[in-house]
Amino acid sequence: MALSRTEIVKRSETKHGIKLKAFKLPITVIEEIEQLSKTLGIPQNQLIIQAFQQFKQSHQ
Repeated sequence: MALSRTEIVKRSETKHGIKLKAFKLPITVIEEIEQLSKTLGIPQNQLIIQAFQQFKQSHQ
């Protein structure tokens, strides 16, 4: 039986240990995330992961 595109994506995300997480943020924050990721040459999700890791380290 053929899988739907949604099922294929879900299995792939599960396999790779990722999950979609969405937030509503102020437009200015979104624009800053976009600009900083371009400046640093890294994807936006990687920027957020690194920022979270640094925040976590500074609060332990």
